[in-house]
Parts: sequence; structure tokens; C-alpha cells
Amino acid sequence: MSFVSIGFLILLFATVLVYYQTPHRYRWVCLLAASYVFYIFSSPVYAIFLIVSTVVTYGSGLLIGRINSGTGKQKYKKLIVVFSLLINIGILMVFKYADFFRETYSGLLALFWVSVATEAFHLILPVGISFYTFQSLSYTIDVYRGDVEPQTHLGKYALFVSFFPTLVSGPIQKSKDFLKKIDEVHPFDYAGIKKGVLLMLWGYFEKMVVADRLGILVNTVYENPSKYHGLESILASFFYTFQIYCDFSGYSNIAIGAAEMLGFHLAENFNCPYFAKSIQDFWRRWHISLSTWFRDYLYFPLGGSRCSKFRRCLNVLIVFTVCGFWHGASLTFLFWGLLHGIYQVIGLLLKPLKERAREAMGIKKQSIGYRIIQVAITFLLVNFAWIFFRADTMENAFLLIGNMFQFDPAAIWNGALFQLGLTEPEFIAGLLGVAIIMLVDILKKRIDLRTALMSRNVVLRWTVYLAAVLILMLFGVYGSEYSAQSFIYFQF
Repeated sequence: MSFVSIGFLILLFATVLVYYQTPHRYRWVCLLAASYVFYIFSSPVYAIFLIVSTVVTYGSGLLIGRINSGTGKQKYKKLIVVFSLLINIGILMVFKYADFFRETYSGLLALFWVSVATEAFHLILPVGISFYTFQSLSYTIDVYRGDVEPQTHLGKYALFVSFFPTLVSGPIQKSKDFLKKIDEVHPFDYAGIKKGVLLMLWGYFEKMVVADRLGILVNTVYENPSKYHGLESILASFFYTFQIYCDFSGYSNIAIGAAEMLGFHLAENFNCPYFAKSIQDFWRRWHISLSTWFRDYLYFPLGGSRCSKFRRCLNVLIVFTVCGFWHGASLTFLFWGLLHGIYQVIGLLLKPLKERAREAMGIKKQSIGYRIIQVAITFLLVNFAWIFFRADTMENAFLLIGNMFQFDPAAIWNGALFQLGLTEPEFIAGLLGVAIIMLVDILKKRIDLRTALMSRNVVLRWTVYLAAVLILMLFGVYGSEYSAQSFIYFQF
């Protein structure tokens, strides 16, 4: 069940109605039922793996809790964690990486002139498995560390793993934060529901008006990179940078808005990432819940930054390589992650030199010009890395990059840019959409736009509400030629 479907909206509003009519002690039942209905409609056969992940991590938490309380043997504690990790990551590996390992194995044998016929598995990736696996594993690790007490209520724990607004693509929740929210009393709050609806409307605008429109041009170029050159290739790269942002930020805002309608206030997942002043700053703003997960459960255990500079650089490279591999079983994703790691290592090593150069030239750190240059450089580096993230193969990525330098100025005025799947009005609408996204990112750093809107008079508020719905209906991308049903991060 996609967020951009009538079925989801019916499920959400039915859940809201039933939820606030249900006594507090039974509300978890309402949410758990809605979550499993949502998942079964999305991926009915693979619901069994969601259940397995839930039961294994729940049981592991109870066993570790008994050991922490002194009623079990300490020597079994690590074995329980390892068991939980093997089961959950094992399922993830089979479905997500089986073909990758098969191809790698065949390729290595081919280096020694050994030919082995292996058949592709072609397993369909269970929806949301990467996200709920990480979320449930974080609970096991938190209990092991003693950061949280084990949850004894299986139903409430199952809700933590399967909460339907965040189940498919996050934001990834921490158990110590979310499990408390389940027990909180959430009275009916009309203003809170309105704020949730407004955030969802903004998410739908990002997804259906901007991301899906830009995606038409992006798909045209990336699916046949040898055919397009110069400005066409550059534009496709630029459009994809905003497509993936609007697509995933749109999903996150719909998820967070839906949760707010039910009284669950989740942390933001994106914070103006394209205004970051460094790659490190970018990862503090982009997919914040995943960045935090890798920081807490991989980077810190490796030693973090409390070690030698060499070890710190190695830790960064390991984390971002794993991050790339998490996104997909492909060399393109691995290279994308490694590239972001290399960016950060270079930034770390050159930081003293950069600071001395800045001071020698008398450039103030907080000057507008200096910050604009930082933002521009960071944006270009991120944009370049996205090419590998989007390309089907490394060969196609380098082909697209090479074609960018075959620049034909005539493309600016000969209409070639309007032959990439978007008509001239659609092309302009796409650019305006990007401008609106950036403007809102600038404004929300200074004011709470939803609160500001809700404080205005009723005529202005309803004018904005109706205008937003009309814009989605008139300018949203629909139809059989391009599916507005699938979010990019659903494949991860």
C-alpha cells in the first residue's frame, strides 16, 4: 500500500477515527492492527519475516534483560546478541544481497579461468525490510548495553517494529523514545491533527508535483546515457539531486505528519541538507535517522573520533562503505558510499591547511561570501556523488560524466531540453517546484511555517488549504506512463 494511494488515506483516517474513540489502554491494539493491515496490503507474503524479526528481537531482549538482572549467566549475553544479529541480518542478506554475492563469486572464479554456471535468485525484496531490521536490531543492542529496559509487552513491542507511518522507509525510531510514546495519553487535538495534515500536504507536493515530474527527465537521460550530452546530462544530474531529496523528504513528511495525527511526534529526518557547509554537515541534515543509527551502532563502536587520526579516517571509510552497501547490492552504491567517506577523510586531513589559508587571506568564517562558497562546493560534491547512486552501472555513470563535457551551447535555445520527456510548461513547472522547495527550506530555518499559517485568519487559511489540494490535483504527476506510486527509498 503506497502513501500516494486512496487506500492509504482511507486506512489513515479510519485509524484516526477509531484510535481516538478507543480507551487508552487498548489503543496499541488499534495501531498494531492498522500497521499489519498496511503491511499485508503492501507485501502480504513477506509479512512472516516482519513477524520473525519482531519475535526474535523481542525474545532476545527478554533473555538479555534476565541476564542484566542477575538471573542468567553473563557468558550467554553476547551469544544472544549474535543470534539476533545473525537471524535478522541473515534474512536481509538473503533477500537483498544473494544475487550480488552470486555474481561476485562467479566473477572471482572467472579471474582464474574457472567458469561456473549459477542461476540468479531474483528474490523480491520484502517492503521495508532494511528499515525494520535496523530498528529492531537497535532495540537488541540498546538492551544489551543497558540503555533501555526490555519491553515485556509483546504487542507494544510489535507496534514499535511495525508502526505503519514509519514501517516502510522510516524515519528509523529509537526504542527508548518510541516505546514511551505508546504509553503516553494522546488526547484528541484538533490543532495537532491540522498540523499533521499540513505536513502531509507538503510531503505530497514534494513527491507528486516536484520529484515525480523531475523523475521523468531523469529517467529519460539515465536510461540511455550514451544518447545525451552536455547540458542534457548536466541537467539530468541536477534534476536527480532534487528528485531524490523531494522524493524521500516527501515520504518522511507524510510519515511524520500521519504520526502527528495520532499524537506521535517524531524527529525530523531532513534539515535543509542542500544548505550544508561541508559533507559532514550534510550528513547531519540528510536522512538524519539513518545517519544517527550508523553513528551510534557502528561508528562509535569502531572507536569514533576518540582515536588516532588514521583510525578515525578508517572508521569513516568503513561506515560510509557499509552505508552505501545498505542502500543496495551494487558497485554503484558501494562507490557512492565510499566517495562520501573519501570526501570526509580529505576534509579532515585538509582542515588545518584550509584554516591557515583562510586566516592568511583575512576571510571571516561567518562572512556571507565564505558561507556561500562552502555551500556551493558541498552541493557540487553531493551532486557528483548522486550520479553513481542513480546510474545502473559504473560504466553508465562514467559515460554520463564524460558526456557532460561534450557541451553544445545550442541546446539552450534549440528546444533540445524540451525533448527529454517534459514539455516546456512541465519543464518550467519543475524548475519552479525546485525554487519553491529551496525557498521553504530557507524560511523554515527562521520560522515555523505551519504554526504561522494556523495563526492567520480563517479566510487565508482555507485559501491556502484549497490551493494546496488544487495544485496537487492539477500539477501532480499521474497516469500509466509514469508511476507516482513508488518512492525511491522503497527499493532499499
